[in-house]
Amino acid sequence: MLLLARKYLHEKGVLHSILSFPTAENEKEFVYPPDMIIHLGEIVICYPKAFEEAKRESKLIDEKVMELVEHGAAHLMGENHGE
Repeated sequence: MLLLARKYLHEKGVLHSILSFPTAENEKEFVYPPDMIIHLGEIVICYPKAFEEAKRESKLIDEKVMELVEHGAAHLMGENHGE
């Protein structure tokens, strides 16, 4: 996750619990899969960070991961922080 943050966000030493990569921001032409389903992008979750956050927030890890997936999906649909 640190490598992804450095490569795509130009951040050094920042450990995110989740990163979303919208297909629309891909610099290369997107190749659609044979099923022709349009994919919004990719969501990457840092499990150790999610586990840490779940423990700190007194949540089950499954609950925290689902929360992060929902957050990432919202970003893939164009929602940004503060909107």
